[in-house]
Amino acid sequence: MREILKRRRRLLSRRNDGKPELISAALTFATEWQWPVLPGVAPDPRGRARCACPDPECTVPGAHPFDPGLLAASTDARMVRWWWTNRPDAPVILATGGRAPCAVSLPALAASRALALLDKRGMRLGPVIASPTRWALLVKPYSMEQLGELLYAKDFVPGSLRFHGEGGYIALPPSETGQGAVRWERAPLPGSSSPWVPDVEAVVDAVVDALTRTGVSAPEL
Repeated sequence: MREILKRRRRLLSRRNDGKPELISAALTFATEWQWPVLPGVAPDPRGRARCACPDPECTVPGAHPFDPGLLAASTDARMVRWWWTNRPDAPVILATGGRAPCAVSLPALAASRALALLDKRGMRLGPVIASPTRWALLVKPYSMEQLGELLYAKDFVPGSLRFHGEGGYIALPPSETGQGAVRWERAPLPGSSSPWVPDVEAVVDAVVDALTRTGVSAPEL
């Protein structure tokens, strides 16, 4: 029980200015859950909808790695402390795949309706990450071959679905990005190890079926 309370405090701890302690969250992800993380590029101070990276047309402002690159993602506590001590406001970026979860994301409105239907059916979901524009459902790691076979077998897959697998990334709570705050829509249950996540097949099947039944076209975003 003491360890569970400790994890909750670390994920929800606040600085003196009321903002979440990103370093505490990053350390929990990296050292306790063994999720490789790295700091993301910050939103451009001249405007949060812009990104501080060199790409003037960046589509995920403040929500992607830049320096260091994605391959630098680490579970080493000393590295994580060094990064966020020097960049305390940097978004926490998860390098998906490998030992870490992957994710399936879709536009926020479509995701909200899909999750409501899945709840009525009693489907068990893992953690769900929400930003103002998109929600991401965490799933077990999968290979590109596995994903290809899954999608090939389907008659229809909404084009707005995105898959964050090996070599991909996603921003974790409580990051602030150019698109707004990243939060837990479904928070991980406290435990002694990495949170449980479902298989990608179960999530894709359920989400596609839910979108079809609710009549949500899930526009490309």
